[in-house]
Amino acid sequence: MEYYKELRKYVGHRPIILPGAVVIIVNADGEVLLQERKDGTWGLPGGLMDLGESFEETARREVAEETGLRLGELALVDVFSGSKYYLKLRNGDELYSATALYATTQYEGTLKADDSESNDVRFFPLDRLPEPLGRGCKEFLEAYRKKMPSSQLP
Repeated sequence: MEYYKELRKYVGHRPIILPGAVVIIVNADGEVLLQERKDGTWGLPGGLMDLGESFEETARREVAEETGLRLGELALVDVFSGSKYYLKLRNGDELYSATALYATTQYEGTLKADDSESNDVRFFPLDRLPEPLGRGCKEFLEAYRKKMPSSQLP
């Protein structure tokens, strides 16, 4: 069982801190990989940390699960946390997310959406992103544009 689900048994809906990681995967054409989630929003592949994982291990595991891709070298773009990242979910659960954002051009494998979490996974040009984008995605992509000139990507 996922760690946050175990934790919810003890804390109920009260606020908790949930660490996770997302990855901007850039192909040879400069397009970014986005995942259409089951709720219809598009976002970066990634997810929540399990016990004993590092942020990087979380990023690699989640991307493999959600897209079928194995990642090469990752560059840390930024970490997003604080009161701005408070969420109250429809079921009443409250959380503060702490998200590590990575970027890479190094990946291998066959791109395939995980049917349990996704409707689709596709590459998009940065100037023609699909709508609606999930919460945080625009901010993550903007941080990437500002901090990661293509010469710095692995």
